[in-house]
Amino acid sequence: MVVTIPLERMREIESLRPQTAQELHRFIEAVLGVCVPRRAMLEGHSAPFEYLCHSFFEGVGDELSDSPISDAVVWASRGGGKTYLGAVATLLDLLFKPGVQVRILGGSFEQSSKMYRYLRRMVERPLLRGVVAGRPTQRVIELVNGSRVEVLSQSQQSVRGQRVHKMRCDEVEEFKPDIWEAAQLVTQSGVCGGVHVRGTVEAMSTMHRPFGVMSRLVGKVLSGEKQRRRLFRWCALDVIERCPSDRDCGVCVLWDDCQGRAKRAEGFVAVDDLVTQWHRSSGDAWASEMMCKQPRRSDSVYPSFDSARGGRHVAAVPVAVDHAEAGGASIRDGVVIGGMDFGLRSPLVMLWARVRPLPPEEGRLPGRQSPCVSGGGVVEVFGEYQEHDIPLDQHLDAIGSAGLPEPVWVGVDPAGASRNSQTGLSDVQVLRRRGYAVRVVRAGVRDGIECVRRRLDHGTLVISPNCERLIEALATYHFDAANPERDDPVKDGPDHLCDALRYMIVSLDLGSRPVITRRY
Repeated sequence: MVVTIPLERMREIESLRPQTAQELHRFIEAVLGVCVPRRAMLEGHSAPFEYLCHSFFEGVGDELSDSPISDAVVWASRGGGKTYLGAVATLLDLLFKPGVQVRILGGSFEQSSKMYRYLRRMVERPLLRGVVAGRPTQRVIELVNGSRVEVLSQSQQSVRGQRVHKMRCDEVEEFKPDIWEAAQLVTQSGVCGGVHVRGTVEAMSTMHRPFGVMSRLVGKVLSGEKQRRRLFRWCALDVIERCPSDRDCGVCVLWDDCQGRAKRAEGFVAVDDLVTQWHRSSGDAWASEMMCKQPRRSDSVYPSFDSARGGRHVAAVPVAVDHAEAGGASIRDGVVIGGMDFGLRSPLVMLWARVRPLPPEEGRLPGRQSPCVSGGGVVEVFGEYQEHDIPLDQHLDAIGSAGLPEPVWVGVDPAGASRNSQTGLSDVQVLRRRGYAVRVVRAGVRDGIECVRRRLDHGTLVISPNCERLIEALATYHFDAANPERDDPVKDGPDHLCDALRYMIVSLDLGSRPVITRRY
């Protein structure tokens, strides 16, 4: 049976509320027996204790957290303590902000329950035993001061029915986008025991998916795009224990990342554990999930694609509408082509690209002549269109009014040659009736992917930064990690833009028919 204590005793605990970062650190160490690292090991990273200060002091009023921003994004390594520290932050809220309402939402119910289990063990520690009102359930803990925490499931009904002070979201990388969006609208500020508690959403996760939920969050925070969130980032080295002084750095597999920093560390992750995990991991997994460098791309269809602006594959394409000749064929020193993926409920995608001849000295790549080069120079994609839920004719009206040069031909899905059961016309016929020259080249998905890969590898495919959706699609297009024997990419969104690009490249590189422009 849980023994309760008088409310007066709870008031005594509340009177011990830390007023400074030093007092907060001492309280956590005394009550929970945990020494939270206060110094980051890598430049640009945060110490885990900075997050606790930010959360506890509501983003203001402390030397480590003097920003009025309350929302937080915690990007941390696997095993870096983010879930445990989320439980610590929740305990501090419950103890020192009477009446506060906190909800825990994980990427799965199991993930939510993990933070909750940490919290249950904390309130059973000797110095806190009895602060709970009644008996904790599998989902709810309520303190005698009226504070309450509850675990939520990943559902619209569970999330939308809330109106709380704080929402802690663990492993947001696993969130469905609609659940994440719903979680943004459930918080409200309030006064709890004389403390002004800000309506706060905290996002905690590793980042292992290019352009996943976490990647988008971090990118927006770093760019300052319509964001009022503070980013806390720590990797395995920021939480590593102090390495023994007599350990030889020269033979340590962690040297490339550590550079001897662990000799002055103050974390809680054993050096030998990290060494073991390094040996078990691929380079991509270690970089993304342990060093917090970039999302891993081991299941990517186009792993060589460089999505960085100004990098190998994303660069400005000097194409202006006023340079297009009447009829839309030529533009500066190249021709304009197109690629289209048909769709009604799924998006219809149209891409525009300029094909620019390679200079003579670049006409032959080392080793052998590339099929890509024989198909025609450098492909520079400069325009994109994506809409859904409207008929093809309306799409073509929108495409025609987009102000972009008319392509000399459009490469399309061979399935578009099938007749529509209602209109009796195929999508290809509709395009031709609207004056488009259409190229239909039958090639397997794998053959088409190989054509795109060759161009990426040889640097003969460039995407304009204006084509943001195509850049994102190329970075996120992936195979099914759970079914490695499956050869076809997963069709979960990025495939539409990538298919349009593939039809265009295949039509250029493998098409043997002459380019014929017809007007109807």
